[in-house]
Amino acid sequence: MVGRSVITSESWKTLHWKKFRRNLFRLQVRLWKAIQVGDKARARKLQKLILRSQSARLLAIRQVTQLNQGKKTAGVDGKASLSAKERFELNEILKNKVRHWEHQGLREIPIPKKDGTKRILKVPTISDRAWQCLAKYAIEPAHEALFHARSYGFRPGRSAHDAQKVLFINLQSNHGGKAKRILELDIEKCFDRINHSMLMSKIIAPQSIKTGLWKCLKSGISPDFPDQGTPQGGVISPLLANIALDGIEDIHQSVRYADDMVFILKPNDDAAKVLTKVEEFLALWGLNVKASKTKLVASTDGFDFLGWNFRVQENGKFRSIPSEENFKAFQTKVKHIVNNSNYGAEVKAEKLAPIIRGWRNYHRYCKMEGSRFSLWHTRHRAWKVFSRERKLNRYQVDALIDKAFPSVPYSENKHVNVKGDKSPFDGDTIYWSKRNSDKYDGATARTLKRQHHSCGQCGLKFNDDERVHLHHIDGNHNNWKPSNLVAIHESCHDYLHMSKG
Repeated sequence: MVGRSVITSESWKTLHWKKFRRNLFRLQVRLWKAIQVGDKARARKLQKLILRSQSARLLAIRQVTQLNQGKKTAGVDGKASLSAKERFELNEILKNKVRHWEHQGLREIPIPKKDGTKRILKVPTISDRAWQCLAKYAIEPAHEALFHARSYGFRPGRSAHDAQKVLFINLQSNHGGKAKRILELDIEKCFDRINHSMLMSKIIAPQSIKTGLWKCLKSGISPDFPDQGTPQGGVISPLLANIALDGIEDIHQSVRYADDMVFILKPNDDAAKVLTKVEEFLALWGLNVKASKTKLVASTDGFDFLGWNFRVQENGKFRSIPSEENFKAFQTKVKHIVNNSNYGAEVKAEKLAPIIRGWRNYHRYCKMEGSRFSLWHTRHRAWKVFSRERKLNRYQVDALIDKAFPSVPYSENKHVNVKGDKSPFDGDTIYWSKRNSDKYDGATARTLKRQHHSCGQCGLKFNDDERVHLHHIDGNHNNWKPSNLVAIHESCHDYLHMSKG
């Protein structure tokens, strides 16, 4: 047990995280299976166990304070981080108040949108985010057992690449893709308009969790819509949106990623009838289709979805490439770094590498031939800028360019989709660890295979969405000998470096 007197940073780092992860995972697997067989009474008992579990509490605190992307974002209380002592104190607060949680207000941060308007990011306090994360641990497995197979956004084990592959399957030549049409639609202010009462009636959870969620929703309401909306900066908001929209896929053949979706229409399908059914479904939730972004296009005319442009060519071949908007946004990021006079070439290379790798990885199943998407011109421009530094010779410049523009292999339309209704909570750790390992290539892929897809630090399988990091045992990042490399969880990597620092 974790006592109140344990307050050092070292004691937090050396907690039994491997044991905690195993404990929580066992409960979540049992919960998923209970819903699969329709035993909601047993499921609610398991959800209460998760809510009371010390393993789940400590993992939730670690997730929101040390692992999440927005971990340094402060709420209305001004706290942007917690010390080890404060994390232990939060564990005690959650332990005593988890069933009667009172949410604080939300900090509002305006975020500019592409159309010139702004959306309001509503950020909870760290303690409220920890409670939401704990509630998510208890709710997500139950709904993952029921979610539609063609819903891919903000779900464990699923990704945009799955949605991309579904479109390829439906629009390729042997499925008559050339004759099909696409109904594109956008839900107007989805997160801001979801009906609270409808949402509560659909959530599978004991009353204590529902009461806490109700208070969470009411803490971020708009004065104009007091019974609608979920705070967009909340840990649990994407899950709540998926719960609300689940079932819309049954209206017609479609692909959904969170609140973005497209419907695939055959020549004889009535587009107006499909749209009417969608509008009726959304009306139950207080939602509307955004008319300005709703359009019906021929598959041969092409359409944008999730940062890609999809098109069936006149010869019937399906093509997917980065969308114009996505490519321009990427180029803007790269140019900002390359042309920044405050950085030297070495720093620029460090900053460019993750951006280039991330972009190339996202588009690895697209058609990327040609100088534009191969980034030849972008790379050449960076080479000329780097060459201006007098202290660098040509070989050093070439080495920095290779570092800034890491190569990522691509294989058009070769992504393998997740099987049917498989879920990371189904307990099939071999399937999920192998699948997650397949996301990587090069030295990381070889290391994962050598380790049988298990973390070299904690020994657990890579059966969740946590990223894999390649750790250099001797600390020398230029030593790429296989014996010097070990693949570990991102969190294990962070803790490994913190213990050495």
